[in-house]
Amino acid sequence: MKHTISLKENHEFRRLYHRGTSTAGRHLVLYCRKNRLGYNRLGLTVSAKLAGAVQRNRVKRLFREAYRLHEDEFATGVDLVLVARSRAVGATYRDIETSLLRALKENKIAAAQP
Repeated sequence: MKHTISLKENHEFRRLYHRGTSTAGRHLVLYCRKNRLGYNRLGLTVSAKLAGAVQRNRVKRLFREAYRLHEDEFATGVDLVLVARSRAVGATYRDIETSLLRALKENKIAAAQP
């Protein structure tokens, strides 16, 4: 079982946006960068422009759950930021999960090496 903590600091998010590798999916954009720590850090971004607070929190819960269930498929020692796209609002869990796994498969840094 891996251990993941939250990314909270604005400068950490900005570092990933500028220096990380990004992979765009249908419902989200995955930013990833190695962090040299022994664990992963996950940040979630859902813009206020997309929807009201209830829908934004729902999207974040779906992102968290999809990540939690597939945590073992991610490499260890990476910072990840999931940015919601407008399609994520109103999407089903399966849509979010599929989009996350597809983005993970395309991102070489994020994917765990077998």
